[in-house]
Amino acid sequence: MSDEIVNRVATSALKTIDLDDFYASGERMAFDMASLLFQGLILREKDFREFVASHDWSLYKDKNVAVYCSADAIIPSWAVMVLITKLQPVAHQVIFGTLEELEHKLFSDALSSIDLSSYKDSKVVIKGCGKHPVPAYAFAELTRLLTPYVSSLMYGEPCSTVPVYKRRS
Repeated sequence: MSDEIVNRVATSALKTIDLDDFYASGERMAFDMASLLFQGLILREKDFREFVASHDWSLYKDKNVAVYCSADAIIPSWAVMVLITKLQPVAHQVIFGTLEELEHKLFSDALSSIDLSSYKDSKVVIKGCGKHPVPAYAFAELTRLLTPYVSSLMYGEPCSTVPVYKRRS
């Protein structure tokens, strides 16, 4: 009997995907349009245009920005469009939605860069822990993308996995 210790994880055919690698850098910011409403109810065009003309848009340089309205008000589509035209040139990413929806968009964009064919018939582990907060959406989206390609999909660490999917023979 040999006393040599063999790292079976290192020599296995498992491929590991760490969602930390797909975490978009940059600060996340929310732009709440509620502060632009007159008496918290309506958007007055003149006041809105004055705000847009005088606001320091450089505050959003290279940031990931979620534009939304926390007030129960009808926001005209053109107003959202105006804000996007001001934010788009300076922000890294801008969406109309919540911070959660922004995170979904950032992960969706990053995951779309994966060459899925490189995982064809592979055994894949999606790492469960990392240094960044990864929403359940990212795990779900990666699972959706990979299942048509992989032979099996697991969650966790290569030394301790939870089976998620196995293609039927």
